[in-house]
Amino acid sequence: MNIDAIHKALASPVRREILCWLKDPHAHFAQQEHPLDMGVCAGLIDARTGLSQSTVSAHLAALQKAELVTAHRVGQWIFYKRNEETVQAFLAHMQHDL
Repeated sequence: MNIDAIHKALASPVRREILCWLKDPHAHFAQQEHPLDMGVCAGLIDARTGLSQSTVSAHLAALQKAELVTAHRVGQWIFYKRNEETVQAFLAHMQHDL
């Protein structure tokens, strides 16, 4: 777990919001055609943020670098899910080490 990468990723309000949406994808991305168990399609995240595809892609890359999300490619689409293992490890670290 790269604590510095996680702090850097969480410094952005947009990235924190994306993580919150991915915590409960059924509430925020119910319109997705593919099963949400696969993750959320990057295009739906783009649409929800209202930002450009390239900007959202950079935010998702930062979250992925910090291992806060995982990405799974299916054909031309990329699906993102929260990496709960890293999220929980980070929360435990913050609770015990600070």
